[in-house]
Amino acid sequence: MHDEPRRNGSRPSLPHTELVSLAAPTQAWSADDGTMPGGSHGVFHGDWRYVRGIELLLDRSPTAHISTADEPGRTVFRAVTVDPGTSRPIPRVSVERMREISPGGMVERVTLINGRDEPIDTLLELVCEVELAPMSTVRAGEPGPVAIELRLEGEQAVATDGIRTLRASSRGGEVRIEDGRVVVSQRVHVVPDDWAGITLELAIVDPTLPVHGATCDEPCDEPEPSGRPALDRWTDRAMGDLERLLLDAGHGAFPAAGAPWHMTMVARDALIACRLLLPLGTQLAEGTLRTLAARQGVQFDASTGEEPGRMLHEMRQGVTDALRPGVEAPPVYAGSLDPTPLWIVLLHDAWRAGLPIEAVRELRTALHAALFWLRAHTGDGFLRCPEEAGLGLSGKGWREQPEGLRLSAAHGSREAGLVGTGMATAQAQGLACRAAVAGAALLDALGDDGSGWLAWAEQLRTRFREQFWVERRGMRFPAMALDADGHPDDTLVSDIGQLIGTTLLSRVEEAEVARLLLDERLSSGFGLRTMASDAERYWPLAHYCGAVWPHDTAIAIEGLLRSGFVADARALAEQLERAADAFGGRMPEVYGGFGLDETPTPIPYPGACSPQAWSAASVVPVSMALRAAAEAELPKDAERLIVAVPPSAPEPMEINAHTPSTRPRGRAHLHLVTSAPAPQGI
Repeated sequence: MHDEPRRNGSRPSLPHTELVSLAAPTQAWSADDGTMPGGSHGVFHGDWRYVRGIELLLDRSPTAHISTADEPGRTVFRAVTVDPGTSRPIPRVSVERMREISPGGMVERVTLINGRDEPIDTLLELVCEVELAPMSTVRAGEPGPVAIELRLEGEQAVATDGIRTLRASSRGGEVRIEDGRVVVSQRVHVVPDDWAGITLELAIVDPTLPVHGATCDEPCDEPEPSGRPALDRWTDRAMGDLERLLLDAGHGAFPAAGAPWHMTMVARDALIACRLLLPLGTQLAEGTLRTLAARQGVQFDASTGEEPGRMLHEMRQGVTDALRPGVEAPPVYAGSLDPTPLWIVLLHDAWRAGLPIEAVRELRTALHAALFWLRAHTGDGFLRCPEEAGLGLSGKGWREQPEGLRLSAAHGSREAGLVGTGMATAQAQGLACRAAVAGAALLDALGDDGSGWLAWAEQLRTRFREQFWVERRGMRFPAMALDADGHPDDTLVSDIGQLIGTTLLSRVEEAEVARLLLDERLSSGFGLRTMASDAERYWPLAHYCGAVWPHDTAIAIEGLLRSGFVADARALAEQLERAADAFGGRMPEVYGGFGLDETPTPIPYPGACSPQAWSAASVVPVSMALRAAAEAELPKDAERLIVAVPPSAPEPMEINAHTPSTRPRGRAHLHLVTSAPAPQGI
């Protein structure tokens, strides 16, 4: 017996095919013509959908859409009216529908313009279908609306479930409730060359929401034009998207992970995005660091994954989406591996990029606690994270799903099952090593002793070299992971790119990895595949087994620049630039790993968030790589190296300059310098 097919109206829409108007934590999703026919369309605030549809009618008939303009701060839909007798459009009667989103509110403004030689009499209506449903149920395609009370209060319609409240009002229109819907209407008489209009205004209040829209003037410095049209289009859109994704939980602005599904603090996403954005300023990094430090673990709680010193994973209003079938995480969940070392790395890099030492000193207690947690989870010398209360996955790194964390049959292990608890991924070891070196530098700067962490990092490098490196089909590279028994998974994955620049690898080892990154098995032409195309588990539309995550490639680019592999960084940067241009400058969370030899443009991934914070932030290392490669020509035998220079450091020589630069010091900046071997400390 087959299940009854799901009705089209409840089928979730795919973000890459839809249009979003956004001002975090509020967002409105619609078709490109502004209509909301179903699926995951509607008006969302935080983790709830409040409106599932808004319909514009003229004399009870729809209009004929002709264009859409996604402008800064608003979206404008243009249409013409339709002759009800013939169903033919009337070009001389146009309709402009402008949608503006603000945190906790939306205004839908409709203007009817008469270009005919005779007056128009018509009924303008905006019909709003109110439905309070958790976002997780909408995403699953089975909206689960809660019971609400819908009533009129004076000139407003009010919908409430006893906790959350939606108020609908109008300027120039009458508000009524009809068949469980809120209708705003006005009968208009429009003479030739005149206009008339109506508005629908929504205001949402949710006292359970832990975040609110951020008030942040110039969160990032404005990037300089590159002269590359595709890159500049990406930059402009990415900066606008990041500004609209900003939230605040009481300790400064931070970027929400992405729309529509993650309009909240997801620590991994925020920490990585802010690190990629550091060349444009430290304001968002500071807000993110403080927000997480204020919620750092202080006790052991198996139900949430909280541990002393551990940074949280995400904040929600209710239970989060299932981590795996039958497993849900609590609203504030800490059970992931990488936010804590990522926090240490961001604090260090923000300091080196200009964050005042006074601000670092205020986070000193959080730093010591985070380092304590890091040491506690490296009992055998590798960063591992056992599973607590069945909540998370064994790896708990950015490869969250089971598909990317299985052992290969080549080692006689559980090919079809999850690796057991205590798995150590290569990516986590690179992050741990970088966090240890960063922590040592911070401790020294604060007057503490960081030498123990430098020794710890050196021991980790030795253990990693002995146990992680594998050979397969003539290639030598770090294994994806070791299981609890020390057996390696020798699948070639993009994670190796995140090891460059962490100081975990030697100069020779970094060069080996850099060459592999440009191998056609990993490089798709649109970025790095998460898994090599000749791997047994590879599939181009598998999240962690072949799809391309732009931030993953961007981290590799950042590391390549840090270690002096400018040509390799440029090659990967050009791939992301190509992909971003194909997506109109709005880089999604993830897309298919199909190669440039298979498709001229990247293939969207169904359901991927767009815009996404770390994908938008990826434009910064891409821009740095392309600019570095185009800088003043160096002697062919000179190695080019990008280094971060803190404001207190001596000014280096400019490339091809004969006198030292006299530019004023302030925020840390980047220089191309000729170099000896790459430093292993920063």
